[in-house]
Amino acid sequence: MLLNLRDISVSYPSRRGPVLALDKLSLTIEPSSFVSVLGPSGCGKSTLVRLVSGLQKPTAGSIEFDGVPASGARDDVGVAFQQAALLPWKTALENVLLPIRLTGQRAEPALERARSLLDLVGLSGFHDRYPHELSGGMQQRVSLARSLIRGPSVLVMDEPFSALDAMTRENMMVELQRIWLDARPSVLFITHSIQEAVFLSDRVVVMSGRPGKIIADVPVDLPRPRDLQTLAHPRFVELSNQLRDLFNTEK
Repeated sequence: MLLNLRDISVSYPSRRGPVLALDKLSLTIEPSSFVSVLGPSGCGKSTLVRLVSGLQKPTAGSIEFDGVPASGARDDVGVAFQQAALLPWKTALENVLLPIRLTGQRAEPALERARSLLDLVGLSGFHDRYPHELSGGMQQRVSLARSLIRGPSVLVMDEPFSALDAMTRENMMVELQRIWLDARPSVLFITHSIQEAVFLSDRVVVMSGRPGKIIADVPVDLPRPRDLQTLAHPRFVELSNQLRDLFNTEK
């Protein structure tokens, strides 16, 4: 599914007048592509998540899916947030099924898909475990499976690895790439991490400080599948330095 954001502006009211969060931002995401959005704190990345997921409307501009204007939340957009946000009294399997139940559908027809997704994210044998029995990385895997349960065409991920330790983050990068190569949704991945952006992406979109606007759109031409050895590849280092220089120039 082609996602197209055209001249998006978002402003918020305040006692001192409107605060402009995004300023005439335009972005196109091709079907089955992985696009990371990299930017400083406060540049409007989380606002972008809410816009694409249908939780917020732009002040100006338009959002289209396959040429059709967006209107509200969509079944074909999955969202994975910074925190796993699992219900502690439900098992991993029940947490994955939650979006099905919340839309008033019967969960039974989706049981097999939920089990398959837990297996896909590496949690075979943990279907009946509760969140307190899972590590932080395992909880994020459940959250990822939950975001995929309705077979989204677009998956929006808002810094999903930010609460994890460095080694777990690296392992989750590899796992996310594997899962994406299997399911192939279009991914909009929000991150502060240059390493995550380069490792995972087909393109890295760089945003300025507030008001957020796109200052660069950098293609990543590293071959897939990528592994942890990719982090030492000369091209990986070159792209990482290029993105770092963009931030230094912006300052």
